[in-house]
Amino acid sequence: MTRYVLRRLATSAVVVLGVSLITFMMLHGLSGSPGRAILGVEASAEAVAAFDREHGYDRSLVVQYVMYLGDLLQGDLGYSYRLNQSVNDLLAENAGRTAMLAGAALVLAIGIAVPLGVFQAVKRNSVGDNLLTALTFVAYSMPVFLLAMLLIQVFALGLGILPAQASQSSSNFVIFTEPRAMLLPVLTLTGVTVAMYSRYQRSAALDQLAQDYIRVARAKGLSTRMVLTRHLLRNACLPLVTLIGMSIPLLLAGNLVVESVFNYPGLGLLFFNSLNNQDYPVLLGYTLVASIMTVLGNLLADLVVAVSDPRTQNA
Repeated sequence: MTRYVLRRLATSAVVVLGVSLITFMMLHGLSGSPGRAILGVEASAEAVAAFDREHGYDRSLVVQYVMYLGDLLQGDLGYSYRLNQSVNDLLAENAGRTAMLAGAALVLAIGIAVPLGVFQAVKRNSVGDNLLTALTFVAYSMPVFLLAMLLIQVFALGLGILPAQASQSSSNFVIFTEPRAMLLPVLTLTGVTVAMYSRYQRSAALDQLAQDYIRVARAKGLSTRMVLTRHLLRNACLPLVTLIGMSIPLLLAGNLVVESVFNYPGLGLLFFNSLNNQDYPVLLGYTLVASIMTVLGNLLADLVVAVSDPRTQNA
């Protein structure tokens, strides 16, 4: 187990280093120089040159990359000159609200997708299975913004029972304090996630239902409920654990769209506004953090699967 963990940590470290290099090259490939990208196209050549000298951008790329890594190791993601605030502070101010939105959608999606996938596997090729399969395919293929607009049209503009805009509160726990205002954003992000998770859960459950240990459990006279809860779920949920780690980019992308459509003050809306304002330090800081979160999510999923099924440690 120790060797497996060390191998996974080494792989993750290499990936993060690669992401930092890509992020560094992105900054230097924008608008000719980092100074020009950060100060904007209207800045004078003298101002850009002075900015480059002050921040070491006139040095060789190797030296600059080492300096960049040094800043990253100290937790310094840069400074937004358009918002006059450090990128660290901007991300910290909005991360809690985004994490709460993504967490609520993830918990709700798992709570729906797991029993839904198992039900479809047990009732394979039935009318219910075919109907749910059609619905999940439609939801999975539907763009997030389209699902958001449909929900707004039906529940906000049509029925008038829910607000079209998310809560503007700065509280990280706004989902609990103002659930009505957060219902549509959570349902939008949950809908796409459920569609993906339930398909994988159905496939995993079908694979486990064909295994010998399920037949043995049934031959012993155990009820269907006991077979499913005590024997099938543990093995059938392992692929879902891996999928959750791999779906972090999907959640982040979904958050970006959902927060933009519902005007929810989180990291996604910050990224969207920074994109419109060409605030490159914020964009690159967000990209780097999102990449690290993806790597850590996959690492955590691998470790959970390895603990649950030691056979995967040799993979």
